[in-house]
Amino acid sequence: MNTDDRRAISREYFSRERLAEHHFRSFNAFLGRGMQEVVDEKATIETDIGDKEGEEPVYVELGDIRVVTPRVREADGSEELLYPQEARLRNITYAAPVFMEMAIIKGGFEEEERVVDQTETKIGRMPVMVGSDKCNISGFSHEELIDIGEDPADPGGYFIVNGSERVLMTSEDLAPNKILAETDTKYGDQIEVAKTFSQRRGYRALVLCERNREGLLEVSFPSVSGSINFVTLVRALGLESDEEIVHRVSDDPEIVKFMLENLEAAEVQTTEGAIEALGKRVAAGQGKNYQLKRANYVIDRYLLPHLHEDGVDEEEVRINKAYYLCRMAEACFELALGRRDADDKDHYANKRLKVSGDLMKDLFRTALNKLARDVKYQLERANMRNRQLSVSTVVRSDVLTERLEHPIATGNWVGGRSGVSQLVDRTDYMGVLSHLRRLRSPLSRSQPHFEARDLHATQWGRICPSETPEGPNCGLVKNFAQAMELSQHVEDEQTLKQELAAMGVEGIPGVESIEQPADD
Repeated sequence: MNTDDRRAISREYFSRERLAEHHFRSFNAFLGRGMQEVVDEKATIETDIGDKEGEEPVYVELGDIRVVTPRVREADGSEELLYPQEARLRNITYAAPVFMEMAIIKGGFEEEERVVDQTETKIGRMPVMVGSDKCNISGFSHEELIDIGEDPADPGGYFIVNGSERVLMTSEDLAPNKILAETDTKYGDQIEVAKTFSQRRGYRALVLCERNREGLLEVSFPSVSGSINFVTLVRALGLESDEEIVHRVSDDPEIVKFMLENLEAAEVQTTEGAIEALGKRVAAGQGKNYQLKRANYVIDRYLLPHLHEDGVDEEEVRINKAYYLCRMAEACFELALGRRDADDKDHYANKRLKVSGDLMKDLFRTALNKLARDVKYQLERANMRNRQLSVSTVVRSDVLTERLEHPIATGNWVGGRSGVSQLVDRTDYMGVLSHLRRLRSPLSRSQPHFEARDLHATQWGRICPSETPEGPNCGLVKNFAQAMELSQHVEDEQTLKQELAAMGVEGIPGVESIEQPADD
C-alpha cells in the first residue's frame, strides 16, 4: 500500500461523521428504542382514587412515545424549526417536543373498565444532540450548512442548553451483573470476597458474598443491615437439602469440605425457618406476619434484582438467585484455595462505558417518574373538585422539561454524580475533538488510587497512553485512541438467550432448554 492509499484511507476513517460517532449512535439508539423501553417499564400511573368506598378506581395507561425535530415557540404563539446557530445566538435550548399516548381509565374491581380520555399529548421538551438523527441539520450538504451559518467542519455530538454548548462525558464504570472475586483486609485478617453490581432498570445493588475468618460464608445486600448467613439465605430462596446446596456450589472435594463446615454451623434447616430468621433480621420487634411479608419483599426486590424477568414465575427467579449465590460462594472458595487469581478491577474486560444515550436514559427515567407523580397529584386534585378528567389538563409539560434540561446545564446528574456535562472546549478544533473523545473515571480525585491511574495493558489500542491531564486528574481522565471503535449493547437480548439455549446452555431465565439433536 503506497502513501497516497494510506492517506485516502486515513482521510475517510477520520471523516466528520466518525469523530463523534459513538455519541451519535448511542443517542440515536436512545431516541429510537431507549425512551420507549423506559415508558414500557413504567406502563401505568396508579392513583389513590378509588380508595374510598363507592368510588371508582382511576389509573393512566402510557403508550407510544415520539420525538419530533427541534422547534422554537415565538412570542405570537407560532412554532418554527430551530437551527443550532440560532439557539446559540438567542441563548435558548436546542430541544424538540416529546409526545406520548396517554389514556385515563376508570373502573376495575366490580365495574367494567372504560376509557375516560385517550389522546397523544405533549409531555415536555427533549434536548437534542447536534448532528443526531433528530437534528434539523442532519443530512445537510457543505453548502447548505454554510447558508444557515453552521460550520461544515463542526463534528457535533454535543447539546445546546440556554445557548451554551454542553458535551456529556463518557463515564467509565465496573461491569454490572458480573461476579468479581478479590481478597480484602478486614479487621487485620485477609478474607475472600465475591461481589456483583446487580443492575436492573436504573436500580443498582451491590451484593457481597464473603468468607469470614472462621471460614463461614456471609452475604450482604441493600436494605439489610450487616451480613446474613449464606446457608440461611440460600434456604430462604428454595434450596433446602444439604446435598443440593453442596452440589450447586461445587463437587470439588476441597470445596465440599469447606461447605460441610458451613452446613454444620447453619442455624435453620428448612425454607420456612430460613424466611422466619430473615424476617427477624429485617423487621425486628414487629409481628410475625409482617416479618414474613417483609422478608419475602426484601429477597424479591433488593437481592440480585438483575435476575428478575417479566413473566417468569417468582419461584423460578428465587431458585436462579440461589444458583447465582452458589456461584459467588464457589468463587470465594477457589480464591481461598489458590485455584484462581483475584479479578483485576482495572482490566478493561471488567469495565463498561456509559455514553450519551446511556446517561440520557438514566436522566429520562427519573424525569418520567417525576412527571408520573405530578400527573397522579393533578388527577387526584381534579377528581376531588369533581372536574372532568382529561389528559391535556393533568399533564404539565414543564415538569419533564425542567428535569431534562437542568442536569445538562449544570452537570449534576442523577445518582449524585457531578461534572457529567461540561462546556465544550472551543480553544481550537483539536480541543473540541479531544473533549468529545474524553472519558472519566468515577473514582475520587483526592485519593491516591495508584493502580487505577496506571496505564493498564488492556488499554492498548483503546485508550491514548499519553493524553491525560497532570495533577489530581492524572490517569482518571483519559482519552480514546484515534482508531477506537466503541461497540453498543446487544440489539436483542432474547435472541441471544435462545442462541445460547440452542447450544445446550441450561438454566437461562425466561428461556426453555432446547433438546439437542442426537448424533448420527
